[in-house]
Amino acid sequence: MSESKVGATRSFWLGTLAAALIAIVAGIVLSATNPSAATKFSTPNVRVSN
Repeated sequence: MSESKVGATRSFWLGTLAAALIAIVAGIVLSATNPSAATKFSTPNVRVSN
């Protein structure tokens, strides 16, 4: 394989790995910090059953 193909393949896999890591971290952070929709949009006049 030529050097440019090796570099392109390496860039592709590094980009894929970076995107996966960002998605995992974002999922953990968002699930840990955000309240559920039932909690966020509930008022004393609205009943939301679990």
